[in-house]
Amino acid sequence: MDANVTREQAMELLKKYNQEPFHMEHALTVEGVMRWFAAENGEDEEFWGIAGLLHDVDFEKYPEEHCQKAPELLNEIGASPELIHAVCSHGYGLCSQVEPTHPMEKILFAADELTGLIWAAAKMRPSKSVMDMEVKSLKKKFKDKRFAAGCSRDVIEKGAQMLGWNLNELFEKTILAMRSCEETVRKEMEQYL
Repeated sequence: MDANVTREQAMELLKKYNQEPFHMEHALTVEGVMRWFAAENGEDEEFWGIAGLLHDVDFEKYPEEHCQKAPELLNEIGASPELIHAVCSHGYGLCSQVEPTHPMEKILFAADELTGLIWAAAKMRPSKSVMDMEVKSLKKKFKDKRFAAGCSRDVIEKGAQMLGWNLNELFEKTILAMRSCEETVRKEMEQYL
């Protein structure tokens, strides 16, 4: 699989359509998480990372057309059909009919929503970090439907099922993935702000 796009091109496109620091931080986090999963699975870190970085490229400017507008925007940088499919598949059953078929797409589907929940839980910790977060405390937050109510538990559960993982496995791996990129994301956000 080939993104057909450099990270520099991906960042330019992302910044063109996303100005909100929250959206930029989320994109960088999902990029880092996807790179970690790629490394764990012996896959192409660049491709997986760029898919993570650009997964919400259309969300800020076109929320009503999320995953529908993405192909048009991605075509601006000559993105490969594989990259476009991956980006559109993360909204499967919500705002897209493109089904995640590749393991990377299933991980993106599952981890995208979960990174939001983990980040919200991390902000509540004295450390404000995922470095000391445990699966047990994340499970408590997951069960409390009022906590980070915008993070769909159904999507997270469906993502785990797609991957054939239990929730604990998905939680543990995604926490580790977020630990791997927390510092990089923080530094990149300092430059962005």
